[in-house]
Amino acid sequence: MLFNSQFFIFVFLPLVWGVSYVLERRGRRDLVATWLLLCSIAFYGWWSARYLALLVPLVLFNFWCGLAIGHAAPASRARHALLASGIALNLAVLAFFKYANFLLDNVAFATGWSVPPLAVVLPLGISFFIFQKIAYLVDVTRGMAPEPRVGRYALFVAFFPQLIAGPIVHYGEIRPSFDRAARTRARIRRDLAVGISIFVIGLAKKVLIADHLAPFVDASFETVAQGQPLAWNVAWAAALAFTFQLYFDFSGYSDMAVGLARMFGVDLPWNFHSPYQARGFSDFWRRWHITLSRFLRDYLYIPLGGNRRGASRTTRNLLVTMALGGLWHGANWTFVAWGVFHGVLLAIERALVRSTRWRPPALVVRAVTFLLVMLGWVLFRAADMATARAFYAAMLAPSGATATVAGDTLVWLAFAAAIAWFAPATADLFRREMRLVPSTLATSPRGARWRMTSMQGIVVGLVFLCSVLLLDRIAPFLYFQF
Repeated sequence: MLFNSQFFIFVFLPLVWGVSYVLERRGRRDLVATWLLLCSIAFYGWWSARYLALLVPLVLFNFWCGLAIGHAAPASRARHALLASGIALNLAVLAFFKYANFLLDNVAFATGWSVPPLAVVLPLGISFFIFQKIAYLVDVTRGMAPEPRVGRYALFVAFFPQLIAGPIVHYGEIRPSFDRAARTRARIRRDLAVGISIFVIGLAKKVLIADHLAPFVDASFETVAQGQPLAWNVAWAAALAFTFQLYFDFSGYSDMAVGLARMFGVDLPWNFHSPYQARGFSDFWRRWHITLSRFLRDYLYIPLGGNRRGASRTTRNLLVTMALGGLWHGANWTFVAWGVFHGVLLAIERALVRSTRWRPPALVVRAVTFLLVMLGWVLFRAADMATARAFYAAMLAPSGATATVAGDTLVWLAFAAAIAWFAPATADLFRREMRLVPSTLATSPRGARWRMTSMQGIVVGLVFLCSVLLLDRIAPFLYFQF
């Protein structure tokens, strides 16, 4: 059941919201939480009931582990042992389902042994909810997460808008929304209007932009994977197309998640803030997949030492953090290489900023940042390192043959570029309406633009209509595979 499916939009969502509305108007906010938990379990089990056999025990184990950590004496060995055990079990589950065959393949390659693959089915969203549980256990240890009831904790993990692909939420962030008293009728109407508007923007990003670029991207990378030649201009166009496809696909999902949660009076953090308008690679990672960047910073980079122990260790910490961040995306050396590539870029940027007073024009910095990020996405998209090398070779052969890129593809590329480079982020449009906002918005020159006018309602309705008309060709979200 996808957010961009007719069944979800016209059956599941109205049913879930309608029952929630009736319960809340009767002052039963506690029953709203129970109803949302049951619907979230049904949403996850819709994909496959066997996924619940993993999700439910993990929820119960991490709830118990969090309680035990919270009741242990501060800074005691017992508290740290419980934390280490909880993290180890979560990582072991993730390693088995996501990386077991990857490890076996590498062992077979290194030793020449014939190692049959395991029949492992990757559960949907496992990377996201494992990281969420780890963050919860660490937050409890640090005294940053209040003790929950089991129902509230289960809803925190399983809440259907963010269960499959994030954002990665902290319990302390989302608990006030779950514990809030029943909303007034006016508040419910406003939450619904704002939530629908954000949801429609995300739906349009996915259906009207990302899915129109997908066929060209898939065909180009498949051509290279099959060992066939690809014209250099087509290779550049495909790299650019994937750069925009990935952004509009994943930021579209994130907007839809934020909008869905807001319909129920729940605040989720924004996950994107115009990343292709970034001025440097540090700025890019403050804008791209914000909740993952925050997790890697707070639970990996800083514990490793951050930038507190000299330039060489800072570089090491950046490389380790980004390499593991790349590996988190998938069991493939292309993801590790992509992570290391960004770690190198961050280290070079840091060294340049510290060693020189020269500051190039902002437009130049933005252009160079975007170009190198785009080159990195080739690694991210390629099926293996051989395909990535062949794709780069096609891009770096301007003396080779050229081919015509379809006119409609060029139009969609231009449209996507205009929005990604110049339009305000969804977070800017709804800045006044949301409580959980990226830190980058604190210095954003763009103010809140949403005014709830009739004209904006008409525009949202037209965008929704255009998106719905294309729902007959449903495409999964790219980040579901991670």
